Amino acid sequence: MSAPIRIPDGFVEELKARIRPSDVIGRKVKLKKQGKEWVGLSPFTNEKSPSFYVNDQKRIFKCFSSGIGGDVISFVMETERLSFMEAVEKLADEAGMQLPKATAADEETYDRRKRLYECCEAACAFYEDRLRAAEGTDARAYLEGRGLGAAAWARHRLGYAPDDWRTTIDHLKSKGFSDREILESGLSVQKESGGDPYDRFRGRVIFPITDVRGQVIAFGGRGMQPDAKPKYLNSNDTELFHKGRVLYRYKDARTAFGDTDEGGLIVTEGYMDAIAMAEAGIGHVVAPLGTALTEDQLGLLWRAGPEPVLCFDGDAAGLRAAYRSIERALPFLEPGRSLFFCLLSGGMDPDDLIRQSGPEAMKQALAGALPLVEVLWLRERDAEAIDTPERQAGLEARLMQAAGQIKNPAVRAAYERDLKSRMNEHLWQLRRSKRSAPGQQRKGPPQKGAHQTSTAPKTRGLGLIIRAIDNPHLIDFGFETLSMSVFRDEDVAILRDVIISWPQAGKGVDREAIRDHLVDRGNTRAAELLKNYPEIPTIDPDGPEEREWLIALEQYVARDDGSPYGGGSGDDVTASPENWRRLHHEVAERKARAARLNEAAEQADQD
Repeated sequence: MSAPIRIPDGFVEELKARIRPSDVIGRKVKLKKQGKEWVGLSPFTNEKSPSFYVNDQKRIFKCFSSGIGGDVISFVMETERLSFMEAVEKLADEAGMQLPKATAADEETYDRRKRLYECCEAACAFYEDRLRAAEGTDARAYLEGRGLGAAAWARHRLGYAPDDWRTTIDHLKSKGFSDREILESGLSVQKESGGDPYDRFRGRVIFPITDVRGQVIAFGGRGMQPDAKPKYLNSNDTELFHKGRVLYRYKDARTAFGDTDEGGLIVTEGYMDAIAMAEAGIGHVVAPLGTALTEDQLGLLWRAGPEPVLCFDGDAAGLRAAYRSIERALPFLEPGRSLFFCLLSGGMDPDDLIRQSGPEAMKQALAGALPLVEVLWLRERDAEAIDTPERQAGLEARLMQAAGQIKNPAVRAAYERDLKSRMNEHLWQLRRSKRSAPGQQRKGPPQKGAHQTSTAPKTRGLGLIIRAIDNPHLIDFGFETLSMSVFRDEDVAILRDVIISWPQAGKGVDREAIRDHLVDRGNTRAAELLKNYPEIPTIDPDGPEEREWLIALEQYVARDDGSPYGGGSGDDVTASPENWRRLHHEVAERKARAARLNEAAEQADQD
């Protein structure tokens, strides 16, 4: 009899990660998008009202009329009457994955790995038990001092490694594991010069590390003394564990992520930060294992969601870690695949912030996460002074070199446009600042409507408005968002008001006509902003740049604070869903009024 086919470790998880349930199920069930789920009529019962739901984030389906539910594999088994192996093979073929045929060597590898998994699990249970024993007194005190009680120990399977050279080895050998298996599991160390092996982890709080299926494959140990060397000690690489391919809490984080509407997982710098956030109700959080993010770890993050948030301390070390992550990620950016950065202030880490200010403070910090392009721009802008043409040229060269690392041509082009736009606007504001500095102002009485200031004007959003002026089709394309946007600078807001009302008079939109109109009204500063802003390249209708412009503009949609358009509490205002729905009606009425005015103007021309 031939050996049975054994599915390689992690194969099923990889398969389900590559296949979107709604794509497979949608071939048999007509699905409609409803919120974050897909809805359709049950394929198992004869129903007239849809009670069949598919959730791509959770990777499950549920039929409420029949009670049947599960993952995409169980759906194929149920609807096509296939065995588990037949369904896996069918879906694997669709996903371009091939199941290897079992050989004697495969059987041997499978059995060996199975023993290593069992050895790691036995060690984890042993460490958990030791934490609760008399010898774990100091470890318990340490964890309680970090705000973690017995319930948290159990949730995260925390443990304690006795401060002895062979206690763990002796325990595992009593459970039937050999010296070789203990060594290959990364639980013991043997010097190259020979001699008896000894425990790798001694006198440390233990954090079990699991694979994508939740099986224990390695451990992290933290010293409890301030001068412990090293502070953190991880398992060495083994047949089961490669630290650059694993994220701490990945399986638990993916499970928690399925219950959120977030754009991706959150990444912290260490075990304690990840646990602190999970205990604070932010469960979709992971941590790398003491190294900068690798390509494999980025792949794990993007497999869960398109826009992970990397959370770093806001000190110099945290910034360096953020910059390293940017360099690692740039080549692999694609449409719908990026990173955001949450840089905490005051040198605090997430654990510090939560204990000092509570979970809401952490959630607010995450809500203000910066997109990768913003952090990249800040990095290059602040790298050196840009007070000469040569240094300004150096800034542009650095920005274009960074964008050039992106392999996807569409994303690369979008970054080049965005970074050049940021640079042009920043340099323009620097020139404005110099002209308005003390001793540099124009002599004589101020013109009507002019603003006197000794600091650079806060003209955030000006470039977006002028893009719409130079490319008038953007006004119709983003009319609602333009109407709901709030700009802190009065003259930027005036320019916005002019362009959304301009078509109502049946006139063409162009810079010269609008400048004349502004001067006639006494808005000379707004006219000057428009005059001095660099020329904008043409943006094609229905092209990707059009959509990028709208996405950027959406950052200025106001929060709901009771005012007609949200009030605008800051430059980074973002609408809540409730505010968006409330304002939608007002904007629709405004568009209707504009249509009536245009119709009246056309009728007047005919008369």
